[in-house]
Amino acid sequence: MGIEALSLSEQLILTLAALILFTSFLLLAQTRMVSLIHTFAWQGALLFAATVLMATSSGRHHLFISAGLTLALKVFFIPWQLRRLVVRLDIRREVETVGGASLIMIGAGALTLFSYYVVLPIRELSLLSTRNTIAISLAIILIGMLMIITRRKAVAQVIGFMSMENGLFFAAVVSTYGMPMVVELGVAFDVLVAAILFGIFFFQIRSGIGSLNVDHLNRLTEVDK
Repeated sequence: MGIEALSLSEQLILTLAALILFTSFLLLAQTRMVSLIHTFAWQGALLFAATVLMATSSGRHHLFISAGLTLALKVFFIPWQLRRLVVRLDIRREVETVGGASLIMIGAGALTLFSYYVVLPIRELSLLSTRNTIAISLAIILIGMLMIITRRKAVAQVIGFMSMENGLFFAAVVSTYGMPMVVELGVAFDVLVAAILFGIFFFQIRSGIGSLNVDHLNRLTEVDK
């Protein structure tokens, strides 16, 4: 089916899906912590717009609640919480990575191609006009995982984890018109609690080893027998 055969709302959803995937690449490309947090907020804003569009086009009004939770948590609260932490911990400067930036971006591109290959049987069976977004959702999840592997700072790894959750949420919205409301409220509450707990752990790690570089944790040795 060509894109010209799709309705305007379906074309907009595919455009938003491409932009959400683009923000995943931007997350990998950021070299400063504050820019990384702002990019994560933009990814949340695009996710909010896609959810509102799906709610409007499908008539599934419970998705408006999911969109409201996404706006409140992923666009405002979590970025504000992370920005406040990096200012208090004075880690606004460079984001340290494992390996070269070019190699990481090539890896992200390879994961995107791999995602399209993996979901090819699903695309053939699915009747959804937006079935291409399933591959994009999987690519967002895998790129978030790549970000966790290639970043040294704990804050950047948390943003990678949150980006993976964005990919799972987007897959649920475009594939099944969202999860049951009880599940979505539970996930939103878990994300909220995780954001608060991560903040506490950041301070504990910083006070314990003097850095948020997770490589330092590997050098810890047991002193007391």
